[in-house]
Amino acid sequence: MKLEVVVVPVSDVDRAKDFYTALGWRLDADVAPDRDFRVVQVTPPGSPASVIFGTAVTEQAPGSARGLHLIVSDIEAAHKELARGGADPSEVFHDAGGVFHHAGTDARVSGPDPQRGSYGSFLSFSAPDGNGWLLQEITTRLPGRLDPATTSFASAADLAGALRRAAAAHGEHEARTGAEDPDWPDWYAQYLVNEQSGTEPTSPS
Repeated sequence: MKLEVVVVPVSDVDRAKDFYTALGWRLDADVAPDRDFRVVQVTPPGSPASVIFGTAVTEQAPGSARGLHLIVSDIEAAHKELARGGADPSEVFHDAGGVFHHAGTDARVSGPDPQRGSYGSFLSFSAPDGNGWLLQEITTRLPGRLDPATTSFASAADLAGALRRAAAAHGEHEARTGAEDPDWPDWYAQYLVNEQSGTEPTSPS
């Protein structure tokens, strides 16, 4: 079972459409079979799941959606991108408890996770109706969190960063073996899959 669509309640469909597309979200559909029913679908960059809003698509009160999470590999770059798009994001923060984050603004500590650990840094922003979004920085997945058969990268920058990490790890691998590795493309490929899927070990043997 694959989560593919999240429905968010809005009061002004055109305002919501303008807001999300200004953030660079892809407009997949805007269909209105009659005056009382309209479906708009947008997709965040690199996301396998989409967001739907519109007229008569949900019974939830506009602005009542909370805790909608977007995952990014660089929380500070994402902050700049959201600000450019007009989302007015919060400052980057981490949680005082060190595990996920508390509801609302409780236990927020200014700045990214001090160790910049994967899963530990967040920011938030609200859409015009008040629907609440959070961004979480994940750089390395915990074991078993992704299917290695569906490993993917959200952008060329993400892939480039992964290749740099693979190159550094491969250099350490060659230093350990004391020989050049003619099969380095295979090694890189396995490293990238391991890192994305969170399987062990991170570095191929």
